[in-house]
Amino acid sequence: MFKEFKEFALKGSVIDLAVGIVIGAAFNKVVASFVNDILMPPVGLLVGKVDFSNLMLSLTGTHHASLAEAKAAGAPTINYGLFINTVLDFFIVAFAVYLLVRQINRIRRRPEAVPAGPATKECPYCFSNIPVKAVRCPHCTSELEAR
Repeated sequence: MFKEFKEFALKGSVIDLAVGIVIGAAFNKVVASFVNDILMPPVGLLVGKVDFSNLMLSLTGTHHASLAEAKAAGAPTINYGLFINTVLDFFIVAFAVYLLVRQINRIRRRPEAVPAGPATKECPYCFSNIPVKAVRCPHCTSELEAR
């Protein structure tokens, strides 16, 4: 049983999947940092100096200045600001995956070179090979039909 598991685990596709998951997790951290640290501060500034990570609705009815303060008080909250950040994370990752798949499909769809037609044809009179565009056979001097 261990031998079968070892064969399965060391297959190329399983290792490729593991590498993809690790890279995906790292990419997720980069996107989360991009959204939280670069994208949302200017958006928050444009909509009135709002820090989206602190947008919440306290279910106890008391006002808390920040999400950290509400958590320290033990207040149950609906964290819609964090949800907005997560939705933006998703759209950025989805757009990046879309661009990647689009490029892969573009590479796959490249038309293959159309094979050129024959360069020579056979003279119907002397059966010699002559250029396709020839209108007279250089061997027997017969006139040929133009193609």
